[in-house]
Amino acid sequence: MDRYDLMLQLPALYRSIPFTELQRVLGEMCRRAGQDLDFTLAQLWPQTASGWGLELWETAYGIPIDLSKDEEFRRTRVISKLRGQGTPTVSLIQAVAASFANGQVEVVEHQDTYSFTIKFVSVLGVPPNIDDLIASVNEIKPAHLSFVCEYLFHQWQKLKAYTWGQLSERTWKGIREEELP
Repeated sequence: MDRYDLMLQLPALYRSIPFTELQRVLGEMCRRAGQDLDFTLAQLWPQTASGWGLELWETAYGIPIDLSKDEEFRRTRVISKLRGQGTPTVSLIQAVAASFANGQVEVVEHQDTYSFTIKFVSVLGVPPNIDDLIASVNEIKPAHLSFVCEYLFHQWQKLKAYTWGQLSERTWKGIREEELP
């Protein structure tokens, strides 16, 4: 039963008189109001925000609004900023980096050199939004620490199983970073 079909909620007597069109219009208005409510409620969480709601989240956390980027990317930045709240720890930096990489990340501390390494351990190649990841990590890490990123690539040893002919259709980037047959 359609909860917005008001005629179904009235006695059968009303279905035979010109009341039907009024109830249809009112039902459609209620349906739209319900959709508007669902859309508005989706704006309350950065994971589901879009359009104006996403802009509010970005503004609240001081993130420049860049409409040229897709909404999923912009959501990732907001979520990363939320995760970046609090004392900067290895696990915090790892959580922020993982949100950008969409995969597993390890953070290795090098206390003797006041630095750390962010290792991408489950994703091949350089993540597409690495510049934003670096900016986010720079915002949350202590100023005296430096860091480098370490990426996964196919190594020559793995490629020995293939002939040049098998890989000739691929670019060097594809050979290094994409899944091979």
